[in-house]
Parts: sequence; C-alpha cells; structure tokens
Amino acid sequence: MKRTEYYKVAEHVFSVSAEMFFENYEPYLTEKVDKPLFSLEVFNESFSGVFTHEISQEEEGQAIICGHTEEQKSVFEFWLDGKKAGVLITSSDYKNNALYVENGFEKFSVDNALMIIFALSTAMKSTLLFHSSVIIYQGKGYMFLGKSGTGKSTHSRLWLQNILGSRLLNDDNPVVRIFPEGIKVFGSPWSGKTECYKNEEVPLGAIVLLSQAKYNKISELKGVMAYVALVPSVSGKRWDKVLADNLHASETALIEKTKIWHLECLPDKDAAILCKNTISCN
Repeated sequence: MKRTEYYKVAEHVFSVSAEMFFENYEPYLTEKVDKPLFSLEVFNESFSGVFTHEISQEEEGQAIICGHTEEQKSVFEFWLDGKKAGVLITSSDYKNNALYVENGFEKFSVDNALMIIFALSTAMKSTLLFHSSVIIYQGKGYMFLGKSGTGKSTHSRLWLQNILGSRLLNDDNPVVRIFPEGIKVFGSPWSGKTECYKNEEVPLGAIVLLSQAKYNKISELKGVMAYVALVPSVSGKRWDKVLADNLHASETALIEKTKIWHLECLPDKDAAILCKNTISCN
C-alpha cells in the first residue's frame, strides 16, 4: 500500500508517494506541507508508452536516455549494466512526476529520478546539485570536483586520515545554495557508494578541481578557467534555455564569491596537506 512522505533537502521540500522507502531519505523527513516544490509517485510496473529520444549519457555502466512524449512531457529512461531500470515522466514545470520502476531496480531508479527532478526544480532557485565529494573542516565545507575516476573520494579519505578535525559531509551529490548573505553547501540523500547521508549545512569554504599528476601542485583558477572547471560537475538540463540561463547565473555568482582551485596531485598524504594548508588559509 502506498503512503506519502515529505522530505526537506537544502531547505527545499518535496513529497514521494510509494510502497517502498529507503534509509538514505530518513534524515530528511519533515512535516507535510501544502505546496511542496515537487511530488513524485512511484509505480512498480513497466512503462508502456513511447517517447522520442533527444539525448543520452552513459558513465560507469549507468545510462540515462532523455526525450519527450507526444504530449511534450519530459522522459528520462534509466539503464544499469545494460538493463532498463525505470522510466521517469515529468510535467512541464516538474511539479508532478511519475516513476515506473522495473523489479529489482527500485532504489537505483528512485535515487536517479529524485536527483533529476530536484536539479531541474531548483535550477531557478539559486540552487546547484553537484557531482562532488565534500569535507567539513573548521566549520566550512570544501568541495572536490573532477571526472569519474579522478580521485575525489580518495582525496576526501586522505583528509579524513591525515587532517585532524576533518569529516565527510557527502561523497557524491551535495547541494550548493547561493543566498544574499553567503553560500552554503548541504548534505543530501545521494552520496554514491559511500553511505553518508548527513542533513547538515555549512558555509562553503572553497572548491577544488582535482586532476591526477606525478607531483603535487595547487593553483587558483579565475574567470573563464574557473567557470570551465565548475560547469561539468553541475547537474542540469542545459538544452533547456530557461534552465540553462538560470544555472549560468548561479554558477557565475558562485565563481564571484568563492575561490576555485586546481590541485594536480598524487593520491598521497602530502597532497591532502598541501590542499588543506592552501585553501583553508585563503
């Protein structure tokens, strides 16, 4: 039997109606509200409709095929290891959404659906969903960006092992919000393979783009270089002009108010110490 739960992530409230719920969302449970940002209803059945493909992306055995129905509703089809996992159908304003889940892929599909709807629904609210690992140190959040396999989680682990007082906020999908009084980074229910679902927020201290090297070197990025470093790690529907313009405005504001660094590094203790000594003192 379905029930409806309400969650608050980065101060945005949404609802989920389903028969099955997952532990990573429990820290974000909140009271019912009359007008949540968006709602998702989960159906444990296959999607029988058809849609036109627009664009697709694939990474590490996961794929998302994006398209639209004849009624111009957005469609996101999820695949895992070559098997269809679920299909998300969204309204034009992303407020009312339906997810059709294949048996055995419930959590994978729900997580992906909610991340997509969250990113699209908050794009016009100075909110950015990142692909990043985040460490809290001395009351501030430090975000590590980079392509899959670059070593974001490894670098965070090096901080945890070698820098006293550091702790993990999120290891895959933190949320950044730009407020008039400053920028904050929030934990989320989506943390990749690391079970770290902390409903916490801290001021954003700095952002670091990681790249592998045979040495350790850190330098500050500004202007276009900072923008180029930032954008690939932000989730969004960039082929939608309205959403893309809002993402651009938030990304520009973030660059103007936050230091962006490039750390070329080895996966070692010295890299973590160099990074900490540089970014936490500037």
